[in-house]
Amino acid sequence: MSTITITDIRPTTRLRLTVRGRRVLAAIAAMPAVVALAIAIVSSGGALASGELGAPADSFETVTVLPGDSLWSIAEAVAPAHDPRDVVDGIMTLNALSSPVLDAGQSLAIPAEFTVANGQ
Repeated sequence: MSTITITDIRPTTRLRLTVRGRRVLAAIAAMPAVVALAIAIVSSGGALASGELGAPADSFETVTVLPGDSLWSIAEAVAPAHDPRDVVDGIMTLNALSSPVLDAGQSLAIPAEFTVANGQ
């Protein structure tokens, strides 16, 4: 008589990671985050270490906005020899204005390069 043996057809090999294998896999998975963090750290200190000085305290004059004034009218009054578009841009940049809307009584800094006192 013959005997029939039934064998298990499923594969018996499983992926088994050792402690060292888990550490390697974790290091590979964390590598993009480490690279991004290193790039952020290296490129973030440029503004502080540039050696550029801020604007001196006397590099601008201040003007008080009167009722009915606009940036254009102020630009024409303080720098008649300059293009008003350049003066308006300089005023908006120096005062960090997000829109050209002004309030009466507001104090605006005028860049020294556009003041009449510079003789231009």
